Amino acid sequence: MRKQYSFAKSRPNPYAKRLKKVQFLLCIRNTGCEDLERRKFYEQIPDRRAAQESYVRVVDESGEDYLYPAANFVALQLPSDVERALARRSRKRPAS
Repeated sequence: MRKQYSFAKSRPNPYAKRLKKVQFLLCIRNTGCEDLERRKFYEQIPDRRAAQESYVRVVDESGEDYLYPAANFVALQLPSDVERALARRSRKRPAS
């Protein structure tokens, strides 16, 4: 389930600060979000407000950024050369 710009009051996400520093997230589940692929890295767009609501903003297959439940992803500390390689790959997406 993708989400855009609608925020309900809820408990703050205890991982919000940690997620802000991570550039790539690994999708570990896609229940309700069939447009996500499990075991795939997604580029994260920093969004403090989304993190407070337990969502993350990621760039999906369409090249657009959407909000998804943070529980669908795990933040990993990647070596800098891997982050650079993933960043190059995400910039090379074909234009629609």
